[in-house]
Amino acid sequence: MRIGIPKEIANGETRVAATPTTVPKLVKLGYTVVVESGAGVNADFSDDAYTAAGAEIGTDTEVWASDLILTVNEPADEKLKLAKAGSTVVSFFGPRQRPEVADKLASYDVTAMSMDMVPRISRAQSLDALSSMSNISGYRAVVEASHAFGRFFNGQVTAAGKIPPAKVLVIGAGVAGLAAIGAAKSMGAIVRATDTRPEVAEQIESMGGEFLSVENVGAEVSTDGYAKEMSDDYNKRAARLYSEQAPQVDVIITTAAIPGRPSPKLITKEMVESMKPGSVIVDLAAAGGGNCELTRPGESYVTENKVTIVGYLDVPKRMPAQASELYGNNLVNLVKLLTPGKDGEVVVNFEDEVLRSMTIARRGEVTFPPPATKVSAAPKKPAAAPVAAEETEVKPKRKPLTAAQKFGLVIGAAALWIAISAVLPFNFLQHVMVFGLACIVGYYVISAVEPALYTPLMSVSNAVSGITIVGAITQLTNDVMMIRIVAFLALVIAGINMFGGFAITYRMLGMFKKEDANA
Repeated sequence: MRIGIPKEIANGETRVAATPTTVPKLVKLGYTVVVESGAGVNADFSDDAYTAAGAEIGTDTEVWASDLILTVNEPADEKLKLAKAGSTVVSFFGPRQRPEVADKLASYDVTAMSMDMVPRISRAQSLDALSSMSNISGYRAVVEASHAFGRFFNGQVTAAGKIPPAKVLVIGAGVAGLAAIGAAKSMGAIVRATDTRPEVAEQIESMGGEFLSVENVGAEVSTDGYAKEMSDDYNKRAARLYSEQAPQVDVIITTAAIPGRPSPKLITKEMVESMKPGSVIVDLAAAGGGNCELTRPGESYVTENKVTIVGYLDVPKRMPAQASELYGNNLVNLVKLLTPGKDGEVVVNFEDEVLRSMTIARRGEVTFPPPATKVSAAPKKPAAAPVAAEETEVKPKRKPLTAAQKFGLVIGAAALWIAISAVLPFNFLQHVMVFGLACIVGYYVISAVEPALYTPLMSVSNAVSGITIVGAITQLTNDVMMIRIVAFLALVIAGINMFGGFAITYRMLGMFKKEDANA
């Protein structure tokens, strides 16, 4: 079969669906790749570069006669009329914003798959083109802000005087927000960030930012990793936080966008008026009307109080080569999923929830909206066996320890410690006390960690276990038998902990490498 890469004709589009780097990966799957002449010019990819990568250069008609068409933007009707009967067309169709597009595509004898319908599950992350473009948007937002700001982001001490670092506030710590935090911090700015999800606090801090918490008694850990709409009470508290920060910061970057809905208004006119002259607002949610009341979608302008508001709609397009590379890799991962036999044959398997969710029309049939994605399958509970009457009696609950019993346990533990102290060396007892305190502190610290953060915690645990093993090995030849016994037990227990930690970590990493393992 043949894959066609047409030239994008949308106004201002600079990206392309395949690059000289991704073409060989498609060829390796058994396809012939045909690229329309001039398709990569705006991204600085020449026809010669595609030819050297193993692609053929063809005309518009030749490309659309292919079995699998990969594009960036929704093709025009005159292009879809050229499509081969039974072919598969992949693009950003946006059915959530425009449900009628599914009906239009169903009028053609093609299978249409939308890249903005990739389900939010671990196995589909390598296909998530929205995240790829958000990553670029976050980085580019900092570039646009630094250009409009007109001053250093990093602080300096020079012979001419001291220059304070710029202060940046990032609202929303999703993919775009984290990319903006990392870029701004790398430029030397003081970065603050806030988000509706409490579990992203450590992600923000790991990027070098300061997490600004909005007091919210109803905050819960996100089950899917994405932000949710918040209550009016939360929004009022958040507005107070933004009002306090607006006069203090130099740059505000907003990323709160809800697919298919207008962007929530977070920055009011009054907040903009309170900002210092020369400040900058970069509104990455401009496509939905903007998070700032004064945003003009598609424009960058300066307000009366000299605040620059950037509301570009084409942020990823401003980095065409990088955007094309990332999008091209997303498409390669999709084609791998569509080609289980690596034989150049497209198989749209509706038993695969990823392919089913992405397919919005199939050869005259509207398949949008897709069924709800099952994040995890709960095991079925076995049928309860009949219970005899005498077995239905409720077992009495264990009574809590009385004060006298607790006191007796403390006295017993103290007596045991005194007995051990009489036998073991004083230096060893000091180590035992430190170990005991470390166990107590470690228990309370780990018990307070969110389950979503167990993977990085596990890596630290493995490192601690490794240090414990090294220390235990050094004590295996000690003259005191008790020390040798304790060292051996520490060696065994730390080894089990480290082995189990690595086993679980590799298993979790395997979830993200599943697609590559099938390649």
